[in-house]
Amino acid sequence: MSTPDVSLLGLGRMGGPIARRLLAALGELTVWNRTPAKAEALRSAGARVVSRPAEAAAPVTLTVLTDLGDVEEVLEGEDGLLAGWAAAGVARPVLVVHGTVSPVRVAALAERLAASGIDVVDAPVSGGPAGAESGALSVMVGGTAEAVDRAWPVLSLVGSTVRHLGPCGAGEVAKACNQVVVAATLGALSEALVLADAHGIDRRPLLELLGGGLAGSEALRQKGDRWLTGDFTGGGSMDNQLKDLRFAAEAAAAHGLALPIATTLAAVYQRAVDDGDGHLDHAGVALSVARHASGPAGPQ
Repeated sequence: MSTPDVSLLGLGRMGGPIARRLLAALGELTVWNRTPAKAEALRSAGARVVSRPAEAAAPVTLTVLTDLGDVEEVLEGEDGLLAGWAAAGVARPVLVVHGTVSPVRVAALAERLAASGIDVVDAPVSGGPAGAESGALSVMVGGTAEAVDRAWPVLSLVGSTVRHLGPCGAGEVAKACNQVVVAATLGALSEALVLADAHGIDRRPLLELLGGGLAGSEALRQKGDRWLTGDFTGGGSMDNQLKDLRFAAEAAAAHGLALPIATTLAAVYQRAVDDGDGHLDHAGVALSVARHASGPAGPQ
């Protein structure tokens, strides 16, 4: 199967490195971004830069946007993807949603667009910007077998671990599972540091020991320096971490499930956001954990 024509909309902290990787592998890529300067930065690398989403309506169109509302916005209107696919005569295009969005809502979007001959594949990713740059992302895929097959040559370039898990929405459920684990890991490490600090234990050797034992994790490997330097700027925000935990709660509620750990985590990250730290990297939950450690037990 030959690699189809591809476009990518959304060149933020994840979309930018994914686009650069696709450009290197494919030799060509159409890109659009709401802030034109980010798209223009890719022109010298060979990208075809367009000013309207309609001009980025390719047979396989990737969106790396924060929320499903952003995806729906680039679909509609005379400048939108729907108009672009129609004008270009693209038969049965595949819309790949790489953002972490509601599994319930993306499944509803897929059902709605299927009536217009458009397939939706949800394919959230995990691995951060470093994984996006190296192609080492995990890609969690939901959609019909036919649609996923058409998108697969591109998805296999985006990540090194790519798995088709079921119908549209399944990828987002898997991402919700991933985010529960990430949130729990960062929260637990934050509490461990509070305990170590109280006993005068140096953080650096402690983190080295944790990393070398059963407590080791990719989250610790990527975030360890932040806990040593106290620099929590950039990275995946606590606002987004909280959003993802809400999606996990939504997916659980759809099947009548109670998830007490995820519920507690949501309260912990909500407290950090309420503290004004929502814009910081999610490892910054350590600041809120430390801030409230001497108060009543449990999230407030």
